[in-house]
Amino acid sequence: METNIISELTTFIEHAPTAFHAVAELKEILKQEGFEELKESEKWKIKPGKRYYVTRNNSSIIAVKAGKELDNYSFHVTASHSDSPAFKLKENAEIEVAKKYTVLNTEGYGGMICQTWFDRPLSLAGRVMVKNGERIETRLVKVDRDLLMIPSLAIHMDRKVNEGRAVNKQIDMLPVLSGSVKEQGEVRSLVAEELGLKDTDIYGMDLFLYNRMEAVRWGSNREFIGCPRLDDLQSAFALTKAFTESTPTEYINICAVFDNEEVGSGTRQGADSTFLADVLDRITEGLLADHSTYLRWIADSFLISADNAHAVHPNHPEKADPTNRPYLNGGIVIKFHGSQKYTTDGISAAKMKDYCERAKVPYQTYANRSDIAGGSTLGNISTAHVSVSSVDIGLPQLAMHSAVETAGMMDTEYAVRALKEFWGE
Repeated sequence: METNIISELTTFIEHAPTAFHAVAELKEILKQEGFEELKESEKWKIKPGKRYYVTRNNSSIIAVKAGKELDNYSFHVTASHSDSPAFKLKENAEIEVAKKYTVLNTEGYGGMICQTWFDRPLSLAGRVMVKNGERIETRLVKVDRDLLMIPSLAIHMDRKVNEGRAVNKQIDMLPVLSGSVKEQGEVRSLVAEELGLKDTDIYGMDLFLYNRMEAVRWGSNREFIGCPRLDDLQSAFALTKAFTESTPTEYINICAVFDNEEVGSGTRQGADSTFLADVLDRITEGLLADHSTYLRWIADSFLISADNAHAVHPNHPEKADPTNRPYLNGGIVIKFHGSQKYTTDGISAAKMKDYCERAKVPYQTYANRSDIAGGSTLGNISTAHVSVSSVDIGLPQLAMHSAVETAGMMDTEYAVRALKEFWGE
């Protein structure tokens, strides 16, 4: 069973407690492979055969590889996302309780399974805006120690807890920072100390709780991986790895990782922004091609939207569709939805199956039960801005949006191999 790629994946995830860290890690991977950074505020000069990347908000990134055969270009695009459900720290976060504790005021980011965040070591990570002379600079911070915990209410005080109880995010989900009273600004001081700064140097913070648990391999044959943030860092990693190991000839290969998918993508760095369309347009301009040529390239382009998929749950197989039932280690999941929450149609599904078969990797299909609403993802949002044929895929997992999710050991490797076929290995 393939393990090297899993070690790379888990190292990547452990270094990426927030979307900001995930993009920083992806930038390092691309830099090591010789990619040149582009700035949205500067003029671009794109050369066939060269490699580039551009970021937006330091939480979304698009990487570009232009083949050398200019006359036959089309865009081969993938999309995944960098964010995961978590708890975000509010401004003025410190709350004193009974003059004995300090808890932190948080709010939910995305649709997490709240119960999975109780009684486990947590800490803080994110970005900090620092004044350096006349400039405001961004610094990443990850407090790498067990700092916080959200304690459960004892069963003696809530006898019906196992019968199902609504969780109130403003009451139940506030993490304990201290067994003493801390003044407002304690978190800022803690972060400043972590970065070797003064409190007054910090002008803004975007901080999140993150689960301190390291990845584990489990199962009688060690066939499963348990890890935070598999949705969607598993796909983001697999796509980036395949992208860096592929060399296009007649394509312009694009690997996009967007932020804010878990909250609807409606931000300047989300899939529902102009980011992808802007980059494709500017690549065309940088290659000295006109708008008519751009439209011709777009007409022959293809998008693979990769966001993890629900595997059949062993204790609740009745929640799965009767005939479209993916399993862990069963291969890439091709996702279908009649109302186009997933963009897959007969044509795009056929293309994806062909890539898988050429790579000699298995594939599966997924559809929601017709009486259970599913979530949306990146495909239909992205293609509303860039009109290309698209397929939605994912890697099968259990416990999606839990603080610890489960995936199969083999599926990351399957994705890398299939995407190499797509991008022209």
